[in-house]
Amino acid sequence: MVNGPNSTDAIAAAGNGGTVPGGHKSPRRLVPLLRTVTFSLAGAALLFAGGFGLFVSHIGGMETPADLPSADAIIVLTGGQARLDAGIELLKSGKGERLLISGVHPAADRDDLRAATGGDRNLFSCCVDIDHAALDTIGNAAESAKWVRSHHYGSVILVTNNYHMPRSLLEMGRYIGDAELQPYPVVNTRLDNGGWATNPDALRVLFTEYNKYLVALARGVVPVRASSEDIATANASSAGYPPH
Repeated sequence: MVNGPNSTDAIAAAGNGGTVPGGHKSPRRLVPLLRTVTFSLAGAALLFAGGFGLFVSHIGGMETPADLPSADAIIVLTGGQARLDAGIELLKSGKGERLLISGVHPAADRDDLRAATGGDRNLFSCCVDIDHAALDTIGNAAESAKWVRSHHYGSVILVTNNYHMPRSLLEMGRYIGDAELQPYPVVNTRLDNGGWATNPDALRVLFTEYNKYLVALARGVVPVRASSEDIATANASSAGYPPH
């Protein structure tokens, strides 16, 4: 009696733990694996969407402080005129001794910034420092930390847009050591009324920033600490700043 062609494969598969000739798993064994992968992807998508909702809700609840306590210094992360204006106003009102504008384009000098903000020449000469080295938020944090350490500041007001504040605080906290950070979120567009969901530009900015924030969180698996070279550079550069 000659066996059918399928019977030989079935016997071989049973003897090989569900693997048919050629090393491929039988369809019956693949079903649980595919189901697990599908559920895992669906769970990850739900977690991602839920996290995005919480992220937007947190940002939407931010408000520019009406009366922020004074600090030793002020740091503005470039990225918009409103940020610069807010930092200058805080400095004028005595909320900090000095102001660092971090991430300034290399082509922009002190006079350009003063003209753009309408700042007083004497104020810029005595109390405003400019960082051209930082190219991104991580660079902002690293360069700002050098500046804070060189002046031995214990508290800093951090100025940036509301959507950028969570990631800025996260990165800054990794570099700045024991100095206290006081967030000063600049709110250009209200996000607490749900209008962002129907605004393509706002949705794009929020979605992009959320993904960058997740990447920043992932980087936190390996703690970032200031190197001895950074500390030496900060100490050596302290003589280059006017007394405060």
